[in-house]
Amino acid sequence: MKTKDLRPQTDDQIATTLGEMKREQFNLRFQAATGQMEKPARVREVRRTIAKIKTLQGQRATVATKEA
Repeated sequence: MKTKDLRPQTDDQIATTLGEMKREQFNLRFQAATGQMEKPARVREVRRTIAKIKTLQGQRATVATKEA
């Protein structure tokens, strides 16, 4: 997922997306442990998407505290 796709989303939508990505990361960990992983590169993509979402949430929190 690209950052430009995440920016227009609301905070609730971003939180939902983060939950989905964490759930997928959990499932990928189990697939890796049992040797059933089809796309090993997906682990890296999910991890980076989670980082992008957390960065965006941090930026929004910083802007919100400066405005208040």
